[in-house]
Amino acid sequence: MNFEILDLGVIDYETAWKLQDLYAAQIAEGTRPPTLLLLEHPHVYTFGRKGNADNLLWNESQLKERGISTYWVDRGGDVTYHGPGQLVGYPLIPLGRLNQDNRLPETDYVGYIRKLEEMLIRVLGQFGVTGMQRPGKSGVWIQKHPPAKIAAIGVKVDVKGITRHGFALNVNPDMSYWEGIIPCGLTEPVISLADLLDPVPSMDEVKANLGEIFRQVIVSV
Repeated sequence: MNFEILDLGVIDYETAWKLQDLYAAQIAEGTRPPTLLLLEHPHVYTFGRKGNADNLLWNESQLKERGISTYWVDRGGDVTYHGPGQLVGYPLIPLGRLNQDNRLPETDYVGYIRKLEEMLIRVLGQFGVTGMQRPGKSGVWIQKHPPAKIAAIGVKVDVKGITRHGFALNVNPDMSYWEGIIPCGLTEPVISLADLLDPVPSMDEVKANLGEIFRQVIVSV
């Protein structure tokens, strides 16, 4: 499959969201190859389709003081944080044919999420970190007591079968920003590669490893 990876650097959430719409339409038309967007966002909280406003713990004054934007979006899941030092990936790929109700078979949708988790676990393994999946939950955890989440996943498949949104891997972000939310509605610790490794791999190192493993696990399927 012809496939493209675009490194967008640091880009604000709304711009990246609109870019997904544009590129997904082009991919559906066949004028752009399937694409993975790799980027970092300025501080932002986003709520998915299952978002609960009660999971936002900071008030408007605190959000303004910390420079945090908020968005309600069309991905799966509840609230999550994006910010500098976190690697965000938005895969825009044709996942398959939709049925007569313009829906993707559930097995394909869940299978795609499991593949994203597998890909992220393999990326962590490149740095000597063992990640794991958890039954009934989306994302990747590190085995601790209790387990600590290192990567979040929230996706959407549009009516033409193109994936939107994606994953966020904590490389070296400011972890204090998770204090303002109950991430994904779960009262569990959140962790980053910086908490586990010294020295911390650079964002470019993580991107390079992820891009190659993404091609192996996702694109080649």
